[in-house]
This record gives sequence, structure tokens and C-alpha cells, in this order.
Amino acid sequence: MNATELFERLPSPLRSKLPAFTGATGWLNSKPLTPADLQGKVVLVDFWTYTCINWIRTLPYIRSWAETYGRHGLVVIGVHTPEFSIERNVDSVRRSANDMRVQYPIAMDNDYALWDAFANQYWPALYIADADGRIRHRHFGEGGYERSERVIRHLLADAGAADLPGGPAPVDANGIEAPADWHNVRSPETYVGVARSMGFVSPGGGAFDEPRVYTAPRRLRINEWALAGNWTRGREAAVLNEPNGHIKYRFHARDLNLILAPPTEDAPVRFRVRLDGQAPHDAQGLDVDVNGNGIVREPRLYQLIRQSAPIHDRVFEIELFDPGAAAFCFTFG
Repeated sequence: MNATELFERLPSPLRSKLPAFTGATGWLNSKPLTPADLQGKVVLVDFWTYTCINWIRTLPYIRSWAETYGRHGLVVIGVHTPEFSIERNVDSVRRSANDMRVQYPIAMDNDYALWDAFANQYWPALYIADADGRIRHRHFGEGGYERSERVIRHLLADAGAADLPGGPAPVDANGIEAPADWHNVRSPETYVGVARSMGFVSPGGGAFDEPRVYTAPRRLRINEWALAGNWTRGREAAVLNEPNGHIKYRFHARDLNLILAPPTEDAPVRFRVRLDGQAPHDAQGLDVDVNGNGIVREPRLYQLIRQSAPIHDRVFEIELFDPGAAAFCFTFG
């Protein structure tokens, strides 16, 4: 496929100019990048937020493209636009970027100025501009990697890059970055805060922004969840007020992840997870031991369950032993 065939069906908005990055609230791994810095470069802009599992699973590709094609004229810019308030902290973003080996420039977008300049609506979202600054490709969500890399290679060749690698960039997607088992994902992203909550079945419903003692039903149907213990449910998260709070969820997926935060980073929260009432053993996620024990030390996504086939409905339960823990969102893979 030649470059003309690749781009001929793109709608006209995709040929608009790459916005400047003047609205960024800060930069990591780079000085602020200006249009002059990007002149003559192929630019890949990746909208992300560090707790997003959908973005985490795209990262092996973005990282590999930056490493492979950077010497040939590709500039990768990660635009970190927070979904949750915990993601506005620059130190947390810096630590997460370091842990995930994100070494390309990061524009902090706490005011959503860049999000609005691109008219973006998604995490993750990928935009690729040619050497003249025209946006020539975009992709929302996971997947589309082969086509995106073809666009990168075509645009670099059009810009005069020589000695491009003979084949696709090597990608190593393991651990939390491994692709989802989409055939078995039957549970949706589920928010614990009241703003976008669904499936919550603790008797009496939820109270907004006030302490309440919750109980969990003895039985849950698929994709129902419940709190037990003294919690305060805010817009974004539920915060545990007293020791030994529980969250239960009946799910169907290989992986279960939960965004958790301690009350402060010098006050870690101990927890224990159970699967159908038992220790997870070989279904343990990356952030628990075989007995289901773990510690929340910083605000981030925690992988709590990764099970082997066959996959069927399971009841997950987490007990948080220390007050102040905040639970934001379940995701699956």
C-alpha cells in the first residue's frame, strides 16, 4: 500500500494542523516543545493517564516506536490528561513514567487545554502528524498497531528518512502490559464513586459524600458489586473510614484490576483478596502474593487477579485493613 492509498480516505479534519503545546501545565523528560522544535519532524501524540489499563496495554507499542524510529525523525509526545484527581500530582506522574520506562517527552495537561485543542474524548488516543505539521492519522483505544506503524513509516519515508528498519519494531508486551483476553472479558469498567457508578447493590443504596455503614448481599449476580463496612462514597471514589472494609464483585474476565490509593504516601494500606472465598494461589495478580496479601503504597492501578483458562464467573473480595484507603475503579482484561 502506498502513502496515497493509505491516507486517501481520511476525513478532512485529520488533515488539520497539529496544535501547539502552549497549554501544557508542565513538562517531564524534556524542555517545553515549540512548533519550531517540531518543524520537519513526524510527530506522534499519545493521550494517556497513568491508571488507565487501556493505555497501559498500548504502551509497549508506543515505547517501541519511540525507541526504534526516534533516530529516524519521529518525535513521540505523551500528553498526560488526568481522569482522577490523584493523577494531577506531578510527582505521581513522574514516578509512574519512570516505573513504566516512559522516556519520551511528556506534556502535563492538568487544565485539559491540550485535550480541548485536539477535540479529544478518549484515553488512550493517538494522533500522528507529518513533517509539515498536518494530522494524518488518529486511533482511539487499543489495537490498530499495524496500521499506525505503517503510517509512521510512510510519513518518515516521505520526510526523507533513510535506512528505516526492514520490519516492524520489536514489541515486548508482558505482565500488566499484556493484551487483554477479549474473548473472555464480560465485565465492564466499573466506577466505585457515585458519579458514574453502576451495578452497586449494597442494601439501601448509596449515600453521597457522607459516612455510612454498608453491608454486602450474600449472593451477587454477574457484574454486581457491594461495599461492607464504614465508607464514604464521593464523586470519584469510596473512602474507608474504619478498619476492615470490604468490596465484593462478581466478575467474568481473566484479569481484575482496581485503582487504589492510600490516605497519604507515608501511610500504606494493607489488604487481602479472596477468590470465591479462598486465597487466589495461582490466580494471583502482580500486586498480591499467593495468599492474596498486598500493600497499597501509592495511588495507581493494582492488578489483583490474573487467572488461567477456563474462565468463568468468580466472586472477588478485597478486605482493606487500614482506614483512609480509597477505591476508584475496577477494570478487566
